[in-house]
Amino acid sequence: MDSKTAFLATTLLFVLVAKINGSALNASNYQYQVVERRTPADPQVEYTFLKQSNMVKAWGTNLTAITWAHAVNSQQLLDEVLSKPGDIDFIEADIVLGKLNGEGEDMPVMAHPPATISDITLAQFLYQIMEFNRAHEGQEKGVKLDFKSIEVFEGSLDILDENIPNMTSNPVWINADILSGPVDQNRTVPVDADRFFAGCMRYKQAVLSIGWTTNWGADFRDGEYTQDQCDAMLESLTANNVLSTGQGITFPVRAGIAANSEDQLHRLVAAVNETNNSTLTVWSSAGDYVDVEKLRKLIWSFGLDRVYLDVPEELAAQLELGNPGNGASTFKSLFSFSFVALCFWALSSWLQRNI
Repeated sequence: MDSKTAFLATTLLFVLVAKINGSALNASNYQYQVVERRTPADPQVEYTFLKQSNMVKAWGTNLTAITWAHAVNSQQLLDEVLSKPGDIDFIEADIVLGKLNGEGEDMPVMAHPPATISDITLAQFLYQIMEFNRAHEGQEKGVKLDFKSIEVFEGSLDILDENIPNMTSNPVWINADILSGPVDQNRTVPVDADRFFAGCMRYKQAVLSIGWTTNWGADFRDGEYTQDQCDAMLESLTANNVLSTGQGITFPVRAGIAANSEDQLHRLVAAVNETNNSTLTVWSSAGDYVDVEKLRKLIWSFGLDRVYLDVPEELAAQLELGNPGNGASTFKSLFSFSFVALCFWALSSWLQRNI
């Protein structure tokens, strides 16, 4: 067996192990172990890959214990989050086309619709987080960028081009609702999936956070992510070649609806895990109705190492998942998911060039 064949055989074995662990429906029964560090075939991700591999000591940690800051869409809120290094693991913020302090031309700024005015731009937001992470090793904060329209996403590409390659010390998620979803949702226009995925191909080290627009609240009881909606997500990923890249994927699902959708979501994640490392991110708005028992069952059926939990504190406490609330102890979970995604992508790139 020549060296090339030997490497291919080892690579395929590595992928098989990851696939078996990743696609199991009861993922909480599995522990991932780093057996051997492999340099990715694509030199563009070598630095990121090696840096993250040094930080990942054990895989399969508790993703539900990771702490979040929501809608960090102003300078004041960002300052507050960055002033407490150990309290928050992940910063979520929204991006729209609008004006900085109400003046000048439209540009990507941090705001949630219908607001179109902010005191901080996307470029300033990313720069400040990078500076913080460089100065606080071991307390770095992940970033989830929620793009509210295809226009603001495409208008942000130059900014992302400049910044994402330098964000090697923290996970970066690019989020958009790309499909219409439950329940009879027609008020929010989804982000164009084909154009979104085309832009995201430039940032293979980023995790794709892709979901459905939703209609839910305190008075809702019946509603689910239907099989047709899950199939549409899989079809969109396939049509845009995302499942040939090995890129990391998380599906943001609204807690009250996800609790009614266990079978459909298992089938979706299992199908995606054939090629890409994927998780759920369970989120909820304040006041949403949630069947706590059904949601707890959903989370345990996937395992705490496959579900991020981004819900109000009251709901998190009702779920009784046993989280210690110690962000520092769970930060390696963020790198675990990014590292696995990089493995899938690097191996996929090598196989496409050599088979």
